[in-house]
Amino acid sequence: MQMRDLYQQKRTTAAEAMRHVKNGDFIVVPTGVGEPPALLTALSDQRRDFLDVKVGQILAMRKYAYLDPETVDHVRHVAFFYGGASRAGGQAGWIDFIPNYFSEIPAQIERGQMAADVVFSMASRMDDEGFFALSLGVDYTMAAVAKARAVVLEVNPNVPYAFGECRVHISQVTSLIESDEPVLEVGLPKIGPVQVAIGKYVADMIEDGSTLQIGYGGIPDAVVMQLTHKHDLGIHTEMIGDGILSLVECGAVTNRRKNYLPGKMIATFALGSKKLYRFMERNPMLEMHPVNFTNDPALAGLNDNMVAINATLQIDLLGQCGSESLGSAPFSGTGGQSDFVRAANRSRGGKAFIVVPSTARNDTISRIVPVLSPGTHVSTSKNDINYVVTEYGVAQLRGKSAKQRAKELIGIAHPDFREELTAQARLIHLL
Repeated sequence: MQMRDLYQQKRTTAAEAMRHVKNGDFIVVPTGVGEPPALLTALSDQRRDFLDVKVGQILAMRKYAYLDPETVDHVRHVAFFYGGASRAGGQAGWIDFIPNYFSEIPAQIERGQMAADVVFSMASRMDDEGFFALSLGVDYTMAAVAKARAVVLEVNPNVPYAFGECRVHISQVTSLIESDEPVLEVGLPKIGPVQVAIGKYVADMIEDGSTLQIGYGGIPDAVVMQLTHKHDLGIHTEMIGDGILSLVECGAVTNRRKNYLPGKMIATFALGSKKLYRFMERNPMLEMHPVNFTNDPALAGLNDNMVAINATLQIDLLGQCGSESLGSAPFSGTGGQSDFVRAANRSRGGKAFIVVPSTARNDTISRIVPVLSPGTHVSTSKNDINYVVTEYGVAQLRGKSAKQRAKELIGIAHPDFREELTAQARLIHLL
């Protein structure tokens, strides 16, 4: 049968595609803008027809009607990482959470530790050989495609066809629907003077020829803004966004000096503007791969001079980072922070930066604390921490004793809290 005939045979509507979902199923959805809006809207509309269906995803972007505390016995969201659409439900307890390292989710799916009965995903148009690209969210979705009973694609001409291990063949697809809505755009975060100050410290320590992993947030983007004068930077990251695109456009990113996969930018999901999505279209400079490839510390660490830049919410005087909760209240998730901190530590010449404003709530709370708040989820351990950067400077902790770490961190805390931190450090015998 010709590919186009097979395509037409599997074409259906979003409402009809819900017949592939059975009671008790676990539906896997890609990261961020890879989520298929028409399919998730249809699931929301029919949610009361199901029992015990779960939707697993990192970083839900839209608050679909199925995200409803009144119907969780029918369809429940299971977060691998909380975002704006899922955070309140996670804190209230009616959205569930699976702790994970981002890099290990595919292996957990392959081993049956995480279910994958059905896949719902956005996809590019089919090429002449019958392949679609799941370019917006490759992540764990490719592992789920290999495992699932049913693979349902939302085919959209606005989804870029990217290169890399992100392609699904029409023979693997159970059903497909078509949509032409613009891909959701996500703007750059707000950047203030504190973020700019932190960004300058980090940018000054990034050498020409370094390979970058840049997380999402105001401080990572403030770093990007101050890298435009650098030369021959490379990219090996989990997220490609408009900040990285700006470094390509100004000529700072060339990937020429990468020793691992030279000439190629590597990522596992995209989050940005229409301009970014157009840039991704059949661009030989970019490859989108599953997260067990992009985020594997052993593989990413093969890049010499690997630089990882990630943010935290709170850090204690030993260097433990609580990057994903406010006390016991969940806020985000581990994501790829631990993966890339470890990758940079393995890299020859690598540097792992944890960036954090020194205070919160209008300078009334120090983010550098003697011990983490009760219930805090530790994302980067004291054994993995390397550089910590606030607007007051840089503390290098790797290889330092507990007492040396306490002194270093107090030195970059907000001046208003240094005396109190010193007193508390003495009470717990760190000074």
